[in-house]
Amino acid sequence: MDITEIVIEGDTPGIAWRLPVLHFAGKDAGAPKIYIQAALHAGELPGTALVHFLCERLRQAEIEGAILSDIIVVPHANPIGAAQSHFGEMQGRFDLGSRTNFNRDFPLISLRDRELLVENLERYSAVDRLKRQLIHMALGADLVIDLHCDDESLQYAYIDEAFWPEASDLAAALKMDAVLLSDGESSAFEEAVSFAWKYEVPGEKKAGLPGKLSVTVELRGTRDVYPEMAKQDAEGLWRFLAMRGAVRDDSVHLAAFNGPAVPLDNVEMIRAPQAGTVLFHRNIGERVVEGDLLATIITAPGMVEGTIEVRAPQPGLIVTRVSDRLVRRRGDLMKIGSDKPSSVARKPGTLED
Repeated sequence: MDITEIVIEGDTPGIAWRLPVLHFAGKDAGAPKIYIQAALHAGELPGTALVHFLCERLRQAEIEGAILSDIIVVPHANPIGAAQSHFGEMQGRFDLGSRTNFNRDFPLISLRDRELLVENLERYSAVDRLKRQLIHMALGADLVIDLHCDDESLQYAYIDEAFWPEASDLAAALKMDAVLLSDGESSAFEEAVSFAWKYEVPGEKKAGLPGKLSVTVELRGTRDVYPEMAKQDAEGLWRFLAMRGAVRDDSVHLAAFNGPAVPLDNVEMIRAPQAGTVLFHRNIGERVVEGDLLATIITAPGMVEGTIEVRAPQPGLIVTRVSDRLVRRRGDLMKIGSDKPSSVARKPGTLED
């Protein structure tokens, strides 16, 4: 394992961030190149724990000559966000300077323009330099895995329809509970990567991308950071790498993925109609039917008619739930993966900011 460091100079004097990058050299020039990063949202640490144990396995495989692909691992992809603390809490999802989500506004370019990403970097802010260098590394790979987590959540992934059902092996390897099929219409990291592949020739969209994959994996919830869980997830990602020919392990066999694969249009984003204290009646992993009581919101504590009910608009699987118990008006409560499209119109791209 070779370790390099990307140094990102700050936008004010005397500040710089260091980004460690781990490199494993493969033996087979024809094997798919791999890029794995974790904690782009700096406080989302299940992925960092996963890659810690995955790298233990990769180092042993290196000794055994079992690494076939060139593999790049970035264990904590956002040192800028990790340094943002406000009143004792890390603010690792949004850049405090620009108020932009760290997983948005990645450059949408053609693959042939990849090297332009790292030209004249001094022209850009520190956050944009970080984003450009991350996506530059990713575009040198064939399989790109961006490890995130949700709030309270099952294990699921956002996978562009262009990669499905080929990517079902990843869902099977990690034993995901669900897959949300995205449309590739945002500037999030994994969709910016797939955009560059789709438009390798500017203006000409490829119909399919065989052998490629760029995916966001949601490793349950923010508090699901435990040693056995991380080891289990690392084994899952190892199984995927073995099935794709990145590492040699003849003992790996996968059953077919049998969970739901739901288009984003079929995801019901359950939001609070008013502000108040949330009392949840249903938990993640439960299936609901139309009309089921999901939550009660106490809008006027102690008052007659001081509560309102939130009910399921259609049948489905509760994939995520918010951990906050005091919510703002229109604040997110749940995601429910359903069999039919939601009646609520969705803008193109991701479900949340």
